[in-house]
Amino acid sequence: MAQQQAHPPKQLRLVVEVDDFDAALAFYRDALGLPEIAAFEGAGDARVAILEAGRATLELANPAQKRMIDRIEAGGAPSPRIRVAFEVDDADGSTRRLEGAGATVIAEPVETPWRSRNARLEAPAGLTLTLFEELDGEERFVPVDD
Repeated sequence: MAQQQAHPPKQLRLVVEVDDFDAALAFYRDALGLPEIAAFEGAGDARVAILEAGRATLELANPAQKRMIDRIEAGGAPSPRIRVAFEVDDADGSTRRLEGAGATVIAEPVETPWRSRNARLEAPAGLTLTLFEELDGEERFVPVDD
């Protein structure tokens, strides 16, 4: 196991360029429910909003793991190299709400072998999202044969 750094990063911030700022803000802040913690405007119509997304983690997966997740979560539909996952309380309800707010459902919620309920969506700003609901209240590792 790798040695822990004395001063690990304090925050993971995913920065996404959006063509339709207002539509993306309405989707992520209003429909998904991410609280806006700061917003700034600058010269030349420059705008940014910083939304709170709870605890951040960085999930690293090799190609075999990515293919396995794509198979289980989305019936084999390949995901892009970077996919954003949000833990929600209700994967089914959140999927419907975000679909109504403009997301395209790639795969309906499905129960995974590791006891979460996952859905895959194409969302504003060109992001592929996974919505996941932990069915046992906590994340756990379960080996899955491919």
